[in-house]
Amino acid sequence: MKRTILIALAAAAVFGFTGVKSRIRFTETGEKSGVRQVHSTRKFKGPHGDVLGMFTSGGAASAVGDFDNDGDDDLFVVDSDTGKPHRLYRNDGGMKFTEVGAQAGVTGGNDPDSICADAIWFDYDNDGWRDLLVARFGTPLLYHNEKNGKFKNVTAGSGFNRFGNTIAVISFDYDKDGMLDVMFGDYFKPVSLINLTTTKVLPNDLDNAVNGGGVTLWHNDGNGKFSDVTSKAGFDKHTGWTLDLGHGDLNNDGWQDIYIAADYGTDRMYFNNGNGTFSEVTTKAMGGFDTRKGMNAEIGDYDNDGWLDIYVTNITDEYMKECNMLWHNNADGTFTDVSKETNTCNTLWGWGAKFGDFDNDGWLDIFATNGLRSRGKDNYIPLLLEAIIKPNMEFQELASWPAIGNMTWSGFQKKVMFKNVGGQVFKDISADAGVDNDLDGRGVAVADFDGDGRLDFYQTNADQPALLYHGQAEGAGNWIEMKLEGAVKNRDAVGARVTVKAGALTMMREVDGGNGYSGQSMLRLHFGLGAAAKADSVEIAWPDGRKEKVAVPVNAAVYVRQTAGGAARIAPIKVR
Repeated sequence: MKRTILIALAAAAVFGFTGVKSRIRFTETGEKSGVRQVHSTRKFKGPHGDVLGMFTSGGAASAVGDFDNDGDDDLFVVDSDTGKPHRLYRNDGGMKFTEVGAQAGVTGGNDPDSICADAIWFDYDNDGWRDLLVARFGTPLLYHNEKNGKFKNVTAGSGFNRFGNTIAVISFDYDKDGMLDVMFGDYFKPVSLINLTTTKVLPNDLDNAVNGGGVTLWHNDGNGKFSDVTSKAGFDKHTGWTLDLGHGDLNNDGWQDIYIAADYGTDRMYFNNGNGTFSEVTTKAMGGFDTRKGMNAEIGDYDNDGWLDIYVTNITDEYMKECNMLWHNNADGTFTDVSKETNTCNTLWGWGAKFGDFDNDGWLDIFATNGLRSRGKDNYIPLLLEAIIKPNMEFQELASWPAIGNMTWSGFQKKVMFKNVGGQVFKDISADAGVDNDLDGRGVAVADFDGDGRLDFYQTNADQPALLYHGQAEGAGNWIEMKLEGAVKNRDAVGARVTVKAGALTMMREVDGGNGYSGQSMLRLHFGLGAAAKADSVEIAWPDGRKEKVAVPVNAAVYVRQTAGGAARIAPIKVR
């Protein structure tokens, strides 16, 4: 491996891989763009309120989606404290947004008994308009897009009536019936944290906890209703502390598989059996069980070998020395963690992280958020360690954890951006790229908000203002972007796979329904082409199994609309 990396680095220095010399750069425009929302975590009362608040300090989430079908991506941003409204930012073009949440009817959900924590856009009824699902510590909220800038709360008739302390949600078509299904990832087991009947609600073990909320899978029945199929599909045995979910065709058999990032215990991998059930393959695929603090499940082909890889953030700081996991897909049903070899191991107290080709050289880079709690000068860790080493400490008992007050716990950490050097190693360019802020990051949502072919991203932060980074890479390569549309079913083509060949590059991307912690990225597929002036081949594998080749223009974003029988229709996405 070391020899391979040295060869790769030498080749990068001499040839630049794709014939372009680029520099990844960003400008933070949150306030100027009108999306500088300050997130608020839930505040708990009582003697253990600050500790409980610490364990629920997620919820700073965002979701990218074109809710009004005008061609550019809009932004929904979640808040979490009692009575705090969410924001819906309509994209007006030119990196300018207008907040329309109240008039759209999607600001509610943080009632006295519920805590909003995540959200996704998904077209659950295949009418061509993206609907909104808000996940909560409570029961979820489903909003139907009324196609006039307004949404209707249809939760009561949806079947989503099961309480869960949900921190993550994705949508995907697990049974290939053309309807998008939903998976929720639950952190705590299903007990009310606001109206506690017991104080034994925390993890029962720091490394192997099994008293978490697990996951639930909901089948889309096609009539606006969803059915709980968790047990039938084979997910009922998982009782870990789920923090994130990722889906993708991990074994190239045409069916969507699942990765579960679990805090305080092992991550899990499930392969889709193609008959409505899944098989857990954690031991075989990943070489056993881990004891790390899985925080993020991002899926992409970082080395351009045609097989999806997985990036998981963990905790690597003064408190724990775990190292992230970059699971390289070995193309045989197994994965190897190459985070140390590729220099993607350390992002401190990790949270959301996303792949994205930020300089259009044809290779997926990584941006990772971090930081738990930035407060006063006193450090909580020595106090915590003193408590942990006490004999017979009950980890799950709130009273066992020392009060945190205004102390800092793994705070003021610099964010990390890794540039992909030819699929072999990554280089830390955080400061030079202008993204090394030290806020308490949570989610990342990647999109090309202004349609200039250079990816932007939105970073949410717990109890702090969100940041919008406008991509301004110098010397960036050529590019193409495609928004796929299914003919009748699965209208947003979630699970579709596109392979692009351009010069010496061969790249593969899949449309996903919300991978990555607390951040749904755009549905458009983005490909950097380096110095290539055209795409030599673009092949789409549609979710229904059909494959076709299309011709798309370079340095432009287009709709690719599947037809019932003939060739796909190509139309430009107009940029304001």
